[in-house]
Amino acid sequence: MLFNPVNRHLNQLQPYPFEKLRQLFQGVTPSADYAAINLGIGEPKHATPELIRQALIDNLSGLASYPSTAGTDTLRNAIANWIVNRYDIPVLDPATQVLPVNGSREALFAFAQTVIDTGAAEKPVVICPNPFYQIYEGAALLAGAEPYFVNADPARNFLPDYSQVPPAIWQRVQLLFVCSPGNPTGAVMNLEDWKQLFALSDQYGFTIASDECYSEIYFGDQAPLGGLEAAHRLGRTDFARLVSFSSLSKRSNVPGMRSGFVAGNAAILKQFLLYRTYHGCAMSPTIQAASSMAWQDEQHVIENRALYKAKFDLVTPMLADVLDVQLPDAGFYLWAGVDKVKPKSGPISDTEFAKQLYAEFNVTVLPGSYLARHAHGMNPGQNRIRMALVAGVDECVEAAQRLVTFAQQLKHK
Repeated sequence: MLFNPVNRHLNQLQPYPFEKLRQLFQGVTPSADYAAINLGIGEPKHATPELIRQALIDNLSGLASYPSTAGTDTLRNAIANWIVNRYDIPVLDPATQVLPVNGSREALFAFAQTVIDTGAAEKPVVICPNPFYQIYEGAALLAGAEPYFVNADPARNFLPDYSQVPPAIWQRVQLLFVCSPGNPTGAVMNLEDWKQLFALSDQYGFTIASDECYSEIYFGDQAPLGGLEAAHRLGRTDFARLVSFSSLSKRSNVPGMRSGFVAGNAAILKQFLLYRTYHGCAMSPTIQAASSMAWQDEQHVIENRALYKAKFDLVTPMLADVLDVQLPDAGFYLWAGVDKVKPKSGPISDTEFAKQLYAEFNVTVLPGSYLARHAHGMNPGQNRIRMALVAGVDECVEAAQRLVTFAQQLKHK
């Protein structure tokens, strides 16, 4: 019998949303009357701040050194100070409660491999929001766990309703992924939401991984509540069974630096550091130096946030005339329903909407059903589209104008 040298769990992975989109558009030639505008991928397009670019140049000598997995004292201190100031936490130990990582995506995936115990009596469960960032599902499957999806509830501002999870599932849960502000919905958890999750974590013993990479893009005066902040306000000063993940990619417009952090419970981070030491994923000293500079500066973040606010203030009311959409709590996505568009020929799906929009107006959006799984009798992303307002103001307004025209024309088809 021949040995198949492939991890069997790889067969469980689904195509990434952008691969599905490529297949959807296969054979479609967009109208030559319009320049391409891509609202499909959440890749920041604002300029990288000069102070970060200069820090990279000034520290190129770091390329000649092997990096430490734990990171430099300078970077860990910069991250710890940022967390303390941003979330009003009295103190955070940079030596034991902070760990630099190569972007939140890599860390979210690796974290599941650290905390999932496949030797448990029953197959472990990882709870994911639905719709969700597909890394959560892949991390669960490749760790040998079973993903369990909790659907976003429009009545709760698209937050998952954890009260619907049966006790038999909770008893098997080892890890729960939180995304707040949410991708793609932009929903932000409040203190009562966190209180509920902490109580469930205490009862069933699972770890909470809080993905907060969109935390610095918001539109009101109140910054989104973070997991560590919520824990501290509720008296959980040791951050029991809690870690938070953040990144410079969106905050500072440096997705190519692959720089972020994990912070929280010291005992969990000790094990995560052990895993990462073997994993070989230490951050380059050059990137660490530039990251330290980025975490210490807030002015560029304020300016970045203002750019997003200007776009959302212009685009959201334009689209609200033809789509079911409103300003999100935070993040740089609009999560819009297409049900408001009612062609004479009958309802249009999110995939068909995206395909026709691309063909007729050369604007790319991502079908919401590609960002979710069919769970509990429905796909909560169905008949919605995600639009990433990451380009410049003029380009985003132009895309919105085309989309309005397209939706109005659809009503007569």
